[in-house]
Amino acid sequence: MDIISGILDFNSAFVEQKEYQEFNTTKYPDEKLVILTCMDTRLLELLSKAMGLRNIIRSILVAIYELKAEEVCVIGHHACGMTGLQSSSILEAAEKNGVSKDRINTLSNAGIDLSTWLTGFQCVEESVNNSVQLIKKHPLMSANIAVYRMVIHPQTGKLDCVVDGYNSVDSNTNKFKGGYYK
Repeated sequence: MDIISGILDFNSAFVEQKEYQEFNTTKYPDEKLVILTCMDTRLLELLSKAMGLRNIIRSILVAIYELKAEEVCVIGHHACGMTGLQSSSILEAAEKNGVSKDRINTLSNAGIDLSTWLTGFQCVEESVNNSVQLIKKHPLMSANIAVYRMVIHPQTGKLDCVVDGYNSVDSNTNKFKGGYYK
């Protein structure tokens, strides 16, 4: 049986048994918080349970402007598979799976530096900081939104706040990096 068939069978039973009812809510998040995290399967259920949240919103701008989220939290995790990742291993795997060098070169010829685009990071805190900077510098991102930096331990669920989105304020300007303090 392929993966999708198994998922659809599970989903059919999920709907028949009305297991969806425990997730009924409005489209607006109770906590007014957007969470951006890794796709690591260890975090899928652990993160929301460890934080006591029901809704995890993936689209930051939609969450802020349409769903009335007021804060963003970028959460990295220890023992991430992206730590130390090199582009060469991904490109080799792509070739072994039938992607030709010509297709790979098409991306390079289009100005995409695959050696940096497909590279991981050395430090999870640094990765979280880079993600936060990308969010804050986006032209549609409101300067009034606090962006937190956190790291979770996937074995225990313990969260460490690297930077508090509200308390990283410049006392001279009353601004936190990337926006105004609420």
